[in-house]
Amino acid sequence: MSRTVAGHAEQGRWRTRLAAAGALVALAPVLVAPPASAAPDYSLAATNYAGTQIAAHEGVHGSPRADAPEQTLGHDVSGHQGPVDWSAAAGAGAKFVYVKATEGTGFVNPQFSQQYDGAHAAGIIRGAYHFARPDVSGGAEQAEYFIAHGGGWRADGTTLPGALDIEYNPYGVLCYGKSPADLTAWIADFTRTYLAKVKRSALIYTSTAWWKVCTGNTARFGNTDPLWLARYGPDVGELPAGWDKHSIWQFARSGTLPGDQNYYNGPIGRVQALAKG
Repeated sequence: MSRTVAGHAEQGRWRTRLAAAGALVALAPVLVAPPASAAPDYSLAATNYAGTQIAAHEGVHGSPRADAPEQTLGHDVSGHQGPVDWSAAAGAGAKFVYVKATEGTGFVNPQFSQQYDGAHAAGIIRGAYHFARPDVSGGAEQAEYFIAHGGGWRADGTTLPGALDIEYNPYGVLCYGKSPADLTAWIADFTRTYLAKVKRSALIYTSTAWWKVCTGNTARFGNTDPLWLARYGPDVGELPAGWDKHSIWQFARSGTLPGDQNYYNGPIGRVQALAKG
C-alpha cells in the first residue's frame, strides 16, 4: 500500500473513532507518524497551548449557562500572548491562572517568568502546565524537565500543583502514534514521577473525546489526579472515565481575561485549598 493510500485509510479510521466519541473532527493534514530516527519537531511549540487543538477537532458549542453553580473565574496563558498586564487581569476578575512552562523536553516558554511571577505579584494564585509530547520522550523524563523549568510546587498558599496538558497531537497522528495502553502508561509515568518529586498530584488537562479515543477511556487516574476539562459549550458535559467531578473547566478560548477562560468548580476557598495542599 502506498504512503498516500495508507494516510487516507488512517484518516478514515480516526474520523470513525472520534465520531463515536462525540467529537467534531477537523483532522490535521499529517496523519503518518515520522520515522523514529527523525529529530523532535518543536516548530509549533511557541504557539501550542492548552486547547490549541481541541476547538479545531471538537468545535465550539456555546457559552456557559448564566445559572451555573458558584464558580471561580480564572484563565491560562502561554508564551504566544507575550507579557501580560496582570494588574488589569486581576481587575477583570482573575483569581487564578495556569501558565505554560514547557513542551516535551526541548522547549521552555520564553515569557514564563513574566507570566508566572507577574501573576503572583498581582495577587493571583498561579500554577504551571506542561504540554505533553509522548512522541519525543518518556513521561518520567518530561515530568523532570517540567519540574526543572518552573513546574514545581511550593507550600506558600498561592502556588497550584503542576498540570499535564495531554491533547490532540499538533504535529501529526492524533494519539502520537501510541496505543491506548501505551498512552495510559506514559501518563502514569509522568504523574507518578511528578508526585514522587514534588509530593503533590498533578492535574490532568484533557477533553473527554480525546481521552476516550486515545486512552481507551481509562479510569486509572480519577482517584489520584484532579481533572482540568476542556469543553467549549454551555456545560461541562460527560466526564472521562474515573472522575466523578472536575476541578477546573476551560470553557472558552477568549474573553475579558488574557488567554483562555476557566472556571474552578467552587468558591475561591476551594482554589486556595488546592494551592495549600
